[in-house]
Amino acid sequence: MPLKIKYMVVLFFLVLFICTTGNTQTTEQNFDCLNIDNQGLLKQSFDSFEKDLFHYYKFNNDTVRTYQTFLNEVYNLSINLRELPSKNSIQLARVYKKKATDRNSLWVLLSQYDEEMVASKNTSTPKTSQEEEVLTFNYRGGFIQCLKNNSNSEGFKDIVTTLELDGNISPSLIAQRLHDLPKEEFNTREVKSFIAFDIYYSILLVIEKAFG
Repeated sequence: MPLKIKYMVVLFFLVLFICTTGNTQTTEQNFDCLNIDNQGLLKQSFDSFEKDLFHYYKFNNDTVRTYQTFLNEVYNLSINLRELPSKNSIQLARVYKKKATDRNSLWVLLSQYDEEMVASKNTSTPKTSQEEEVLTFNYRGGFIQCLKNNSNSEGFKDIVTTLELDGNISPSLIAQRLHDLPKEEFNTREVKSFIAFDIYYSILLVIEKAFG
């Protein structure tokens, strides 16, 4: 083989090796926030959510279409909450609901969440007995902050930042903003995990009593 051709072949494989190594390092740096739970409840919940979605919408392995259809139905209030959730997902929602009295849990009392914000502003606000029963996703908690810090999507980070300041925003409005993220930002582990918990399980926490 002529020397020039050999040089080109070696150069090609060298470039290929560097590109492959770079991709591997990027992947390793993407920490899966589902792993912060030593008991595996987060991973179990996410898997149950995805199983429900793909079983219900039947778009095969089209992840983007499946997720965006789900978000679109949440936004348009047309989601079939009688048929979509599995018994397993309902049971998992009940587990989270029992833990919601802990300030460090995934969901917290909205009154507690507001109190923390009020305290940071050195003001006061009245509470109602009805408000005590309302739950909100803990946007300042470790799990959501992990998703935010590991995401490369500025749009997603902006959504989380908004919710950190006001946790009393309906899932339908959140679903619309998530739906409109660019495709390359939407189809990431961080955004999909956020959809699973802040949209899906937040809804299940409200309706779980209807399943007996």
